[in-house]
Amino acid sequence: MADPELCGMTLPTYVEGFHDQEAVKKMRYRDLGATGMKVSILSLGASALGSVYRQINDEEAIQVVHESLRSGINYIDAAPWYGHGKAETLLGKAFKGVPRESFYFSTKVCRYEAPTLEMFDFTAERTLRSIDESLARTGLEYIDVVQIHDPEFCPNQEILLNEVLPALEQARQQGKIRFIGMTGYPLEVQQEIIEKSKVKIDTSLVYCHYSLNATTLETSGYVDFLKEKGIGLVNASPIAMGLLTSRGPPSWHPANHQPHIIDACNKANAYCLENGCDISKLAMFFTLANQDIPTTLVTSANPGRMASNIATVHETPSENEAAVLEHILREFFPWRGEYAKATWVGVEPTMYWTKVGQELECLRRYPNYEAAAPDSHVQGK
Repeated sequence: MADPELCGMTLPTYVEGFHDQEAVKKMRYRDLGATGMKVSILSLGASALGSVYRQINDEEAIQVVHESLRSGINYIDAAPWYGHGKAETLLGKAFKGVPRESFYFSTKVCRYEAPTLEMFDFTAERTLRSIDESLARTGLEYIDVVQIHDPEFCPNQEILLNEVLPALEQARQQGKIRFIGMTGYPLEVQQEIIEKSKVKIDTSLVYCHYSLNATTLETSGYVDFLKEKGIGLVNASPIAMGLLTSRGPPSWHPANHQPHIIDACNKANAYCLENGCDISKLAMFFTLANQDIPTTLVTSANPGRMASNIATVHETPSENEAAVLEHILREFFPWRGEYAKATWVGVEPTMYWTKVGQELECLRRYPNYEAAAPDSHVQGK
């Protein structure tokens, strides 16, 4: 990767008088594919700003955005799905008074509402309208990257190729967006779309494929594939959507259907606690050390927690932390590179289509009854 770690003071996103100069100097930056964007190795995900994990304090969330940007984080990722517009609306408040040239902003299209039958819309018309809605919520004149959100839920890949991607290209030609991307869980779905698309795809956001419990981003060959295509890689969720925390995963986490993953993460956390370590901090160290990953998204609406996340960029593991990290990788996650064992690919789409089928059947034959299948779609990614 050319010029992998750029001195912060040469950044095009650096704004004299706005940034904390010393903090920016300590941040590290890498090229995001062939986009020309130099992105901080740690970036801010906005799912927490949509109250996806808990109810938040809006003022604290805005403080997180401001302090993250001033510290040198220059990439923020959101989606209409996060709080069904709340995250983007809150960002719109936070962006007031912030120099537009100080950050890159990415958002998504195609995933919108909580009810199962209203969750996805892959039509060109809705895609274009969603971009306008995101611009209105955030108050921005343009969006740096707009991504297809979870293409694995589209009922026919041709819809993506003939509806969504041409609509995104239209928005790019109109100057509303600069780059086109996608984000989803199954790596093979993104790879197939990239190979088939006649529209240039610039970025790929991948979550939960590079952390203590899963290194499938590398072992699958996907990193090399993106490099060959000149596509910018955005990694997300170094703590695996809550798996690698002392409190454990939320009830909706799809890994709850993979008991061996839950068991390994619980044992790893217990070992960390016994040895005076924070598993989330070790997870951050592990992910940020990979120089093949341009940037990694973390989400928080808590100023203290976000400050701790940023601190991991500046710190190195202590001898004890390094020893504990080596132990848990060896003892609890020896299968982390095995796609079938380390991932939950297929779990969510299967649950989604089961629920869709049941809801449609209730509408058709039993309008006085609701579908019985639990609705456990993930919001925080």
